[in-house]
Amino acid sequence: MVDMFYAGGRPTPPGAPPRSFSFAVLLRVESGPPVTVARVTQPYAGLSLVTTPRTPFAAKESSERKITITMHVTECGKVPKDAGLPFLDVTLRNVRAIQIQSFILGSQYAHHLSQALKAACDSKITSSPKPPRHLN
Repeated sequence: MVDMFYAGGRPTPPGAPPRSFSFAVLLRVESGPPVTVARVTQPYAGLSLVTTPRTPFAAKESSERKITITMHVTECGKVPKDAGLPFLDVTLRNVRAIQIQSFILGSQYAHHLSQALKAACDSKITSSPKPPRHLN
């Protein structure tokens, strides 16, 4: 059995693009054979992510791995203004199977994500200004 937990904000690594932010998660493998984390994704089109350690990486039974996730806002108009129940999709592989698990990381993660998205996009205009109307 594999589970994932939000573990708080992290400093954004040097060299990360503007409008980036980081946080940590704990990946816990409670039972079963060792797994390889093949991929970590999120559902928003205007947001990309990278992990440290970079995928793919292994996790053994009865172990925890701290993973730093750095997200980058690529397009403010395609991210939510308020992330209610955000999740991460994690592709896991072992000797028997490959499967994608969705992890809802809870209210602290939702708050962190919403605040980070607001900070990244607050000064951005997400819609085109309308031209002035002339009355005849």
